[in-house]
Amino acid sequence: MNCKLGGSLWSLKIPFKQNVMICGIDVYRETTTKAISVAAFVASLDNNCTKWYSKAIIQNEKAEILNGLCCCLISALNAYQSENKVFPDNIIIYRDGVGDGQLQVCENYEIPQLEEACRKLLEQVVKITFIVVKKHTNTRYFSMNQNGFESPAPGTIVDKTITRTGSDNFFLISQTIKQGTASPTHYIVLRDDAQFSPDIIQRLTYKLCFLYYNWPGTISVPACCMYAHKMAFFVGKTIKRTSSEELSCTLFYLFFIKLLQ
Repeated sequence: MNCKLGGSLWSLKIPFKQNVMICGIDVYRETTTKAISVAAFVASLDNNCTKWYSKAIIQNEKAEILNGLCCCLISALNAYQSENKVFPDNIIIYRDGVGDGQLQVCENYEIPQLEEACRKLLEQVVKITFIVVKKHTNTRYFSMNQNGFESPAPGTIVDKTITRTGSDNFFLISQTIKQGTASPTHYIVLRDDAQFSPDIIQRLTYKLCFLYYNWPGTISVPACCMYAHKMAFFVGKTIKRTSSEELSCTLFYLFFIKLLQ
């Protein structure tokens, strides 16, 4: 209940020297009538990523490539400025729900919307880092011990040799697997204006997997992606309309039931 009212349950130190806003984007597609899709945009408001701004937009078509990113980012930037009295220097965006065939469309259509928002609102240059998150992959990794094979330990990262060629990408196993094999999440960096080192992006991504307040452990994706997923599902499945702006700085859409993330 505390986090649904805007409080924080736990935090991790994320030592950025500059002001950084971390965002998550996901889309829910209504499967009954197939008439609408809901895009959710979630953005951090503090350096420890314990306060979040959330906004959903309803589209009139079944589409994963979304419209309205410009207005979402403008609203999030205003909320960030209201909380910190300054605009962020860097924006890191985790985009969930994009298939391999949509990467080029995402790069050419969604990222320009973010640039437009920065031009409209800010006089300063904001560096954008855009990362695509892919939960469903066929890739599996194993580690060897004296008894044979086992799933790799949480925090295992694979970023060379057996990754996608021609792009900056890595696989991350963030959860402890007690049965079966670990399913890594694939991260593809489509754009990185700040030129973060791979180590910074990978460490940040793993830390964000600890900050989902509906589960007392790590999840398979950064918390901002799961919050965006939950909000898109809640709006598209339950209320079927955009939520009140008064609730935008609370995690009102979290369900307090035991879920396997």
